[in-house]
Amino acid sequence: MSTPPKSARNFPSIAAYTGGGHRSIAADLDGTLLISRSSFPYFMLVAVEAGSLLRGLFLLLSLPIVIIAYLFVSEEIGIQILIFISFSGLKIRDIELVSQSVLPRFYANDVRRESWEVFSKCERKVVVTANPTLMVEPFVRDFLGGTKVLGTEIEVNPKTKKATGFVKKPGVLVGDRKRLALLKEFGDESPGIGIGDRESDHDFMSICKEGYMVLPSKSATPVLPNRLKSPIIFHDGRFVQPPTPLTALIIYLWLPFGFALSIFRVYFNLPLPERIVRYTYPMLGINLVIRGNPPPPPSPGSPGNLYVCNHRTALDPIVIAIALRRKVSCVTYSVSRLSRFLSPIPAVALSRDRAADAARISSILQKGDLVVCPEGTTCREPYLLRFSALFAELSDRIVPVAVNVKQPMFHGTSARGVKFWDPYFYFMNPRPTYEITFLDRLPEEMTVKAGGKSAIEVANHVQKVLAGVLGFECTELTRKDKYMLLGGNDGKVESMYNNAKK
Repeated sequence: MSTPPKSARNFPSIAAYTGGGHRSIAADLDGTLLISRSSFPYFMLVAVEAGSLLRGLFLLLSLPIVIIAYLFVSEEIGIQILIFISFSGLKIRDIELVSQSVLPRFYANDVRRESWEVFSKCERKVVVTANPTLMVEPFVRDFLGGTKVLGTEIEVNPKTKKATGFVKKPGVLVGDRKRLALLKEFGDESPGIGIGDRESDHDFMSICKEGYMVLPSKSATPVLPNRLKSPIIFHDGRFVQPPTPLTALIIYLWLPFGFALSIFRVYFNLPLPERIVRYTYPMLGINLVIRGNPPPPPSPGSPGNLYVCNHRTALDPIVIAIALRRKVSCVTYSVSRLSRFLSPIPAVALSRDRAADAARISSILQKGDLVVCPEGTTCREPYLLRFSALFAELSDRIVPVAVNVKQPMFHGTSARGVKFWDPYFYFMNPRPTYEITFLDRLPEEMTVKAGGKSAIEVANHVQKVLAGVLGFECTELTRKDKYMLLGGNDGKVESMYNNAKK
């Protein structure tokens, strides 16, 4: 470990790495493992998702001060200002949940291919970063397969369990502090490879057996997310695009207009018949794409059709009713009484008691058509969660419906947020798109009562059919898996309410 510092000389580009069979690597994050050299979007996500839109606006307005401090005072001061504005007064648990449920998707879409190819081949992977450990550790551990994160440690008030906005000693991990942290981590063993992207990384790279620079390049390409250690299936947060300074500015300028437009889109269409709404949607900038041939309404005295769809947003049953040009009923779990009251179609709450729910669904089907989402919760990515088999036991008149959405600015779903606002965020998008594809009704031989199939067989068949039409992948993941990962609860209304009070 007595190798003289190499910070005075140039390190070769990572493109020159030939693969020396090293077991360990120490890598910077921003600009090295990630294409972007700026950590601002991730601090903005923490400020908004763990804090509020107002905190995010204050961070955006403070950016000129941060840049001046970073460039003309010190890198440490600039990062300290970002941390203070983003973290001060926030519950550590809220920051942890955002780091676990929101940030990984944005990080995963920005992993640099050249760096990943070197990083992924090593057994011991250590990330050395000026960013707070709390922010980056879940992503590095779960999606990069990192062994350890050496980052800036956040100071926490032991009584309130809230971040003070300051950092623990030795301070923001930059320059020589990265080198000292690495020496403490590796002891007498030198890291095999060190990779960084700026001069302040030379200190820790100098104690590695080999050092390589990751040079800024407009042609740098990201790794496909499915090439990482784990795929991104669940994620939370309202922003669709990374909130870079320009994107964040556009979002904040759009917010007042978008909110007014959303309110108008919702309440203008609310009292109108579904056959009319089908035409008012395009007039209001909502792109509604309908494919397939939906069956006619049931004749008097005969049971209704059971429309089985994948679940993208809470609006799915409503948009299916619009596509059918008539009212249909739907069943829900974690939706408030106010949301059910405002729903333009009949919405019946289920109790999670299998016998009671089966009786309730059967009663609705005797009166008319019904829409069910057997996944039990929404999924944003191109995956289908496991389908509950209950629907297959209750009807042989099953019509699969494939649903997809396009949201350019805001996500219309949330695991941690207030679900009442989900539809409003969807309609705040300038040009949202809803795609509804009606498939043929299941043949009798693929049903439970007439075909003798088991309910699980029917549910799995419908899941595969919908996945094939949408180009999605089937999984065995459930509603509980999603909420335990994203919100730290089981997804029930009472659990989310109790969790929010903590």
